[in-house]
Amino acid sequence: MNRPDAPILLAAGGTGGHMFPAEALARELIARGHAVALVTDRRGGAFGDALPGVQVHRIRAAAPSGGLVGKMRAVAELALGTLQAQRLMASLRPAAVVGFGGYPSVPAVIAAQRAAVATVLHEQNAVLGRANRLLAGGARVLATSFPQVAMVKPGDAGKVSRIGNPVRPAVIAVRAQPYPDLVDGGPVRLLVTGGSQGASVFASVIPEALGLLPPELRGRVRLALQARAEDVEAARAALERAGVQAEVSSFFTDMPERLSACHLAITRAGASTVAELTVAGRPAILVPYPHAMDDHQTANAQAVADAGGAWVMPQPSLTASSLASRLEALLTMPAMLTKAAAAARNWGAPDAASRLADLVLETTGGTCAPVREAAE
Repeated sequence: MNRPDAPILLAAGGTGGHMFPAEALARELIARGHAVALVTDRRGGAFGDALPGVQVHRIRAAAPSGGLVGKMRAVAELALGTLQAQRLMASLRPAAVVGFGGYPSVPAVIAAQRAAVATVLHEQNAVLGRANRLLAGGARVLATSFPQVAMVKPGDAGKVSRIGNPVRPAVIAVRAQPYPDLVDGGPVRLLVTGGSQGASVFASVIPEALGLLPPELRGRVRLALQARAEDVEAARAALERAGVQAEVSSFFTDMPERLSACHLAITRAGASTVAELTVAGRPAILVPYPHAMDDHQTANAQAVADAGGAWVMPQPSLTASSLASRLEALLTMPAMLTKAAAAARNWGAPDAASRLADLVLETTGGTCAPVREAAE
């Protein structure tokens, strides 16, 4: 039986797309007085100085990739990680384990399910990831970010609860800022990001597309372009030749402020990006990464487009002329952008972290009292 102060164990690793919602949930649970621990693989990060009270446990894990030898090595790593996780379950006796997808979460969730510990899975994308597909059968709850998620087995459909994808507090704060007016003859602010690594296609296509806009409209554009470090100088030079006022950088430290000010974003359609755009209530042209696993970025983008908050432009058809046509149509119709901003905002889930915490605590059956209460 769980101790009253048993921790809630979060299993996450790999990319920030898995770690960001885990950190948001940790922050929410800690604020409610609950003990939290993180289990990740040796490559996974921790929550750092932001949440110093979270214990980090590292176990072995690997994604089955490459040839037969690579797949066999990954299976061996997952098996060893599961043994490590089983020992962790015995020592920590967690009240619940929350998996955030990705193979670093697999050993801990398997070990929890074998030990009859309640498990909750969070899926960030509109297509159930492979790790979560493997684990869904033994989970109590499948918390999703999208209203419809592909690849969920019929037998698991009853476990699905759409709660959204937690985002940073700074982005939630943007939601309180109204969509900026697009004044006749005034500046038009574009924000272009390609994810954590930038996108070379944006650095090459965006300057050319903006150069094709009518001179009057082009002169109004104020562009913030995040690009790969190796693309920054070329993009900056191309924009200068096109006569576009622009800031180009491999990293912006004030992204929430830029998101607040922008009239239109052009981005990939990763789960965290979609969540931040919709929570903030900013319209976007979404260009899904064409090599994403199971093409989940297209599914993400289409869900927001169907809700009226975005427009999808597949990368194979993203040319300077097609993008210029789309931009001219949107930037000269402020009412269309305002309507899309409202639709994006209505679709967003600013309370996702709170709702996920509620779901997790419900699965503990009342055995997980806040630490401060247990100590009294």
